[in-house]
Amino acid sequence: MARLDKIHNSVKNALIKDGWTISDDPFVLFYERQKILIDLAGEKLFTAEKENRKIAVEVKSFLSVAKMNEFYGAIGQYEVYSVYLEELEPERKLFLAVGHEIFQRFFERKSVQIVTEKKKIPIIVVNLEKEEVVKWIN
Repeated sequence: MARLDKIHNSVKNALIKDGWTISDDPFVLFYERQKILIDLAGEKLFTAEKENRKIAVEVKSFLSVAKMNEFYGAIGQYEVYSVYLEELEPERKLFLAVGHEIFQRFFERKSVQIVTEKKKIPIIVVNLEKEEVVKWIN
């Protein structure tokens, strides 16, 4: 079993507070003989639209001093996971979840935004202390 990210439980609790049902922790996929572990999977019924939405969430703390190196790894991981999800569960949307402080200090930099915007990486920003989702970036 892979080691949980430090903010894993705070993100999970924030999603639950936001009305999501966590269906998998971790979300395990198999593609041929490759086992893929995405941190979380959730579902939410939107009654007004009579639609059930499904998400997969990769949680990242960005605790290292070398934040760009962590960013490179997270983007690569996101890209690989999104390919597998597209093949196996195309109705499920993949998100990257980060804490609100790292979002403000790191993800709002132009050098990071240009990548997340051009690669169209959806991000969930979580207030870790309150365990609340503060922003969905689609």
